[in-house]
Amino acid sequence: MAEMQEMKSNGFTQKFGVNGFMLKWIAMASMLVDHMGAVLFPQYIQMRIVGRLAFPIYCFLLAEGAMHTSNIRKYELRLLLFACLSDVPFDLAFFGGITLEHQNVFFTLFLGVLVIEQFRSHREKWYGIGAFLLASAAAQYMHTDYGAKGVLMILCFYWLHQFVFVNQAVFVAVNYWLARGGVQAYAGFAAVPLLFYNGKRGPRMKYFFYVFYPLHLLVLYSVKEFGLLELGGL
Repeated sequence: MAEMQEMKSNGFTQKFGVNGFMLKWIAMASMLVDHMGAVLFPQYIQMRIVGRLAFPIYCFLLAEGAMHTSNIRKYELRLLLFACLSDVPFDLAFFGGITLEHQNVFFTLFLGVLVIEQFRSHREKWYGIGAFLLASAAAQYMHTDYGAKGVLMILCFYWLHQFVFVNQAVFVAVNYWLARGGVQAYAGFAAVPLLFYNGKRGPRMKYFFYVFYPLHLLVLYSVKEFGLLELGGL
């Protein structure tokens, strides 16, 4: 199993590359800056630009995890569980109250893994294509973060996982096309750390990264709601 989790890479990336653990920290830091900008400092678009790195990295790692997990159903259930647990913190942080108008990114990631499962489980590609269409429709209907575009990005990373440079080139092109020149176009810079991925998982802090998502949203909501920035003189 360990051998399956080591992606083929050249000597350069083995020596100087980053592992999955490091990529998660990059994505987490980027996401934190992004959400601080969205919730606390909306006047600073630079924070939202920095935050564009997070989602592509998470999509890449999700595709890697879905391909190498020994129990994809358990993986799906974990994503769905944290999607539900994160729903209230997400609503509070970004909308100030409970709403059904928008759903958090865990739902998008969950739908992406469902599609990957169908491509893995059936030789006939029609199952996977059908799952992709249904998942994309569900993402749009539920208004999940990144919607059908997010499901497509996950699928691109899955399809091309064996072709490192092609994978990132397609990601940059697709992202730019979907962004239509908007701030999301900056997500293409995520290809830089992804190209240095050495295929190694690194230290395991699996649930920390899951728990961080709803927890940091609750902290941001509290800071905004109770005026802690004003109390701190910011």
